Amino acid sequence: MRILHTSDWHIGRSFHGHSTLEALRGVLGALTDQVREHEVDVVVIAGDVFDSATPAAACYTLLTDVLRQISGSGAQIVLTSGNHDNAARLGFMAPLLRDGIHVITDAASVGTPVTLADEHGPVHFYGIPYLEPILVRSVWANDLRTQEQAIDHAMGLIGADRAERGGRSVVVSHCFAAGVEPSAGVEREIRQGSLDVVPLASFDGPDYVALGHIHGRNRLAEHIRYSGAPLHYSFSEADKPRGSWLVDLDADGLTSVQWLELPVPRKLVTLRGTLDELLTHADYDEHVDAWVCAVLTDATPQSDPMRRLQQRFPHCATIQPDPQGRAGDDGLSYRARVKKTVGDVELIDTFLTLVREGEGPTDGESRIIGDVVAERRAAENEAVEVSA
Repeated sequence: MRILHTSDWHIGRSFHGHSTLEALRGVLGALTDQVREHEVDVVVIAGDVFDSATPAAACYTLLTDVLRQISGSGAQIVLTSGNHDNAARLGFMAPLLRDGIHVITDAASVGTPVTLADEHGPVHFYGIPYLEPILVRSVWANDLRTQEQAIDHAMGLIGADRAERGGRSVVVSHCFAAGVEPSAGVEREIRQGSLDVVPLASFDGPDYVALGHIHGRNRLAEHIRYSGAPLHYSFSEADKPRGSWLVDLDADGLTSVQWLELPVPRKLVTLRGTLDELLTHADYDEHVDAWVCAVLTDATPQSDPMRRLQQRFPHCATIQPDPQGRAGDDGLSYRARVKKTVGDVELIDTFLTLVREGEGPTDGESRIIGDVVAERRAAENEAVEVSA
């Protein structure tokens, strides 16, 4: 049996205020082409199908279209819910879907597989929807407090069923398994601390474990893997490939796992330098069509940087200031610095140094300040003489 393992589609997620729906439609279209090209029997989607518990209508349209296309290619689909999905909303349509699309969102169904067959006999697919411990306690009448306890209980049910049925098996789960670092700013926390970590030993037994939640591909063991997300949803993911795992089972179990690359609709780059450097240097010409995160090293804030950057990089999405070359901190408070000043010019210099975080006025600014202060003094002296 040939299985395609994907996850974390996050339909409806925006990228720095920009919709990703059309980009995702194109990438999932390429995934569908791979299903057809490689004659995939089963497509496994390991949670976080949607990015929100209340997705917009266009998100449902995209999911419907993609599932119809995959099913039309001849593959079965096994889909589970993740922590971003509303399990009840995603699962209500399950009975209405065409044959061959299996949506698993109910914790009460854990331990009951979707059984599909090939020339070697049955393969049992055990879906584990995202398990919030406090919500599944009533389902299993068990005082579950951590993700590890919830997954262990689920795997206990699966293990008991596997022992009765025999044959090959695949587990599909959405969780944070030990041995993987999450992508900063992308996977929203399931819980704080280490309570959400699930040890690899929890997944002993099945021939393959298809995981979701981490947005970069990861091989935790030969038979335990994350496929990652099909799109880049953060600049922290820019160096992580996008794709899915092509998994082959024979009569005895797992035989091979192959990575299939997916196209990247628009490259993500982080460019570092002063605003003038980013706007003028030819070295950056190759990035004009990329999503750009601009790290500005100017010692002082620059005027209207986003508008100016987008004139060269139309898809500049965010700016991160990282000032370099600031003057050293003398440890004095602003009040103490003011008391040390002599005259208005030095007072203005002290103020500008404070608000610019260490950078005082330029030579040109100093000349203007001096002229303005001199004019002000002359006007005040003239007023005094007239009144006298």
